[in-house]
Order: sequence, then C-alpha cells, then structure tokens
Amino acid sequence: MLDHQPRRSGRRLAGTALALAAAVCALPGAPAAAAPAPAPAPGPAARTDATPHLDAVEQALHQVSPGLEGTVWQRTAGNRLDAPADDPGGWLLQTPGCWGDASCTERTGTRRLLDRMRENIARATRTVDISTLAPFPDGAFQDAIVDGLKASVAAGNTPHVRILAGAAPLYNITALPSKYRDDLVAKLGGAARAVTVEVASMTTARTAFSWNHSKLLVVDGQSVIAGGINNWKADYLDTTHPVTDVDLALNGPAAASAGAYLDTLWAWTCRNTGVLSAAWFASSNGAACTPDLEKRHNPPADRVPATGGQSVIAVGGLGVGIRDSDPVSTYRPGPVPAAGDLKCGPVGLHDNTNGDRDYETVNPEESALRALVASAASRIDISQQDVTGTCPPMPRYDVRLFDLLAAKLADGVKVRIVVSDPGNRGAVGSGGYSQIKSLNEISDTLAARLTARLGDPARARAAMCGNLQLAPFRAAAGSTWADGHPYALHHKLVSVDGSAFAIGSKNLYPAWLQDFGYVVEDRTAAAQLDERVLAPQWQYSRTAATYDYTRGICQG
Repeated sequence: MLDHQPRRSGRRLAGTALALAAAVCALPGAPAAAAPAPAPAPGPAARTDATPHLDAVEQALHQVSPGLEGTVWQRTAGNRLDAPADDPGGWLLQTPGCWGDASCTERTGTRRLLDRMRENIARATRTVDISTLAPFPDGAFQDAIVDGLKASVAAGNTPHVRILAGAAPLYNITALPSKYRDDLVAKLGGAARAVTVEVASMTTARTAFSWNHSKLLVVDGQSVIAGGINNWKADYLDTTHPVTDVDLALNGPAAASAGAYLDTLWAWTCRNTGVLSAAWFASSNGAACTPDLEKRHNPPADRVPATGGQSVIAVGGLGVGIRDSDPVSTYRPGPVPAAGDLKCGPVGLHDNTNGDRDYETVNPEESALRALVASAASRIDISQQDVTGTCPPMPRYDVRLFDLLAAKLADGVKVRIVVSDPGNRGAVGSGGYSQIKSLNEISDTLAARLTARLGDPARARAAMCGNLQLAPFRAAAGSTWADGHPYALHHKLVSVDGSAFAIGSKNLYPAWLQDFGYVVEDRTAAAQLDERVLAPQWQYSRTAATYDYTRGICQG
C-alpha cells in the first residue's frame, strides 16, 4: 500500500481523500524477456558468476532508465548480506517472527531487527540516514535509534543524522519535523551536542498522491537495512496483532547506492522547504538542509571497499514531482494491452502505471520488478500486501505485470501469491492492511488476462488450476491472531526460481511514490529466504487457499 497509515487514536487520516491517499503504495515497471533457468550459485558471501536474473533486470534498467544509473539504480559487486557469524541467515530481518504462535508471545524477529538497528547506528562514524513513511519512528524503534547514537558519541564520533518522512496530503500537519527533532534531542540528552540532526517531511505531488515511501537505514554509506518495515510501535510492537513484514541487511558498495538515492530525495526536499511548501524542515545545532550529505561525507559506491562477493542491484523510483522524465532515455514502450476493468467508476487519475512512458523512465523499480518476474523459468513466489490497489482513484492493477503472470501460468511456470487477509481492509479500502474484499479480485483478473491471451476460458482455467497457488496470509493455525484480528501482511517480496529475489518498499499495485529496494541473485540466500519466510508462510496460509495445484483446489 502506499503504505498503510497507522490506525491509532488521533492519527487516523481525516476524510475520504486522505484515507484513499493512505492506501496507495507502489507499483511495478517495464517489460523484459524471459531469462534461462539459473545455474546453482554459491553462498551469499561467495562470488556469483552466473546471474541470469540480475542480468535481465539490469538490461531492462539500461533500456528504460539509463540516465538514472548511479543515483536511482545501480549494480554493484563486492557486497555481503549482513548476517552474524553464528547465524548465516540473519541478514533477513522479519517482524514479528513468531510463526505458529497465534498469541505471538516471543517475537524473536522483532527483537533481532531492533538489535540490528541499534548495532548499525552505534558503529556510525560519519552519517546516519533514515527514510520512512510518516509518522516518524516511535517507541522501541526510537529507542534503538537513540541508544545507537549515544553509543556512537561515546566512542568519540560526531554523527550527522538525516531523517526523511513521506507524508500524505495534509498528514504532515501532525507529522511535524520540529516535534520529532525536539523529542530526539531530548532523548539524546548530553550526547545531542555531538549529533547534528536534520528532519524533514515531504509530499512531492498532492494530486498524484506521491511522497516518500522508502524505508532505509544507511550508516556511513557502508551498511544498509532496507525493506517494508515502518518504525511504528502501534502497528509492530505495542499490539497483540503485529504486522508481518521483512527487511534485509547488507554491507558493502550497495549501501552507498542507497545513500546516493537518499541524496536525490533530499536535493528535492531542500529546494522545496517552507511553512506552506511541499516539504517541512527542522534541525539541531543550527544546521542547514543538506542535499548531498552522502556525497559530502561518504565515498561513492565504486570506492567502497568490497566486503563480500555478492553482486546486487539497488533500485528505486522517484514517483511523481521530483523529475518529469529521464532525458537520456530513448526507450519507446509498445502499447499496453487493453483492459476494460482498470477503472472502478467515473472518478480516476491519469494512469501513470499503464500509459505514461515518461513516468516509467523515472521509476525504474517498476521495470526491475517486471523484469524479475519475466526472468522466471520454473516458479514465482509473490508475498505482498496486495497486487491490486485502491480503485478509484487509481487504476486497479498493472496490466503488464498481470499479463506476465498469465503468460507464465500458460507456460507451466508455478506461481504462488500470498496477500494480506482481506479482513484487514479499511473503511474505504485504503485505511487498513488490505485493499480487496475477496481473493476473487485477483483470480478473476488473472483469468481474464489468461483468457485474452489463450482465447479460451477453459484453457485459461486449466492453466490456473494446474499452476497457481493463491491464499490469504496466515502466520499460525486458525484464521486470526489470538485476539481475533485477521493477519496483516506488509511484505514487498518477489522470488523467482529459488535463485533470485527482490525485497524493498515497492508494492505490486498502482501507486506513484518514492520507493527503494534490492534485487539479489544467490541460491543459498534464496534458500534461507524460503526456509525462514516463504515456507512457514505457506504452511499456515495454504489452509485458506482458493487455488492450490498440489491439492486440486480450484475455486475460480
């Protein structure tokens, strides 16, 4: 979703327009040819030579957004998925991490995430760069930031900190940078004198529902935590029905790629600050808004020492309002196939997702996700909050993405889709952790795209029944947490062929936000992802599946 806006007293978005805005999230992006099946790759810290999935994604990015290489997307080698020595899969950070326990009493995943945040920040010698969706970090998330900064200062460092929050229209009235700055400075106490703090909230295009939606913690341009997790205590911590979400931790040149992306967002923010402007700003110690913090203090990606042998692609998007197009790109997309079910009434916005070449060139993450799906040879695992979005005013889905999935199903590729339980749907479809009323909204769309492709409803049904798994998310036995609330899923995760995967803040349905994530190709890492997330997720979610080719379930 746009990311879900937290449902807490005094912080609920007011009015239908804001509630719609509070659900929009992120999209996918540009076509790419299918790649051959990947050869087995060594472990996460070893050199990976055969990378057909990464190659396919990179090819699409060079085609669509060549002028954004190095600022919005970048492929780097010499990275390491950042795991403790005694836990090779510990680079994968998930909340809450209590699979099989509906009461969720032991949240090992959440504890590891908070510990990693604190540890990374404590090692800061120069910079700490945080991006998030409003509201600003609070509760134990804020404590992890404060404790990490105090440890950095105690070690003799004077870190420069930026915190950037995306704000839905009018929502920055309550997401005040000055208030957050004051809270952070107060909690730092005496250490605040050694810390320079910059805080901003921003909305790049009110009428196009565009603002920052990336979730990043970049330290010294060397380490990064990235994914979908919002630092909100009410949704993730102080609740008996926590949101299930995932981040990855990475060390090496690809962290500097994230820093370059944040400089791009801050350059726009610093140009647009003011009381009645699109961005609001506050700082400590008299600091001015710094558009180039990463460039000024940290080496670029090509000068960051290698920490491992992992090649990854860092890729983001600029949403609407930061840049109109990539002037270097000569990309000319073919026509998007017709679809009569994209709109849900007379009210609708211009369709950036399915009909805007310029938008596509400045949002390469959408191209990357579609290219990753297109590269699959044997299976596709999709774990997302939703794959269809808030309609109206947005278009209901990404036609090219659904056509790729239809083509894969027709070719015998196994496709598994798990989305947040529709019971989490908000009052207008956008205030909660789901935007659909029924999984039939997904399967009906797939059936329509398959029928359009194959020309025969019976063949379309056979392809779905023989190759599709579709289920609402479950984290334990039963249909709800122990307190009766449905399971909320906030993953932004795509995995293909048990070999490559994408983790970030970008959802697979139409929304026009600033987002960022990583594409990784490594069989050992993909196996760890399956063991720790995808396998337990399906173990519990399959009981509510509407399609499951392994058990002959085909409810369409």
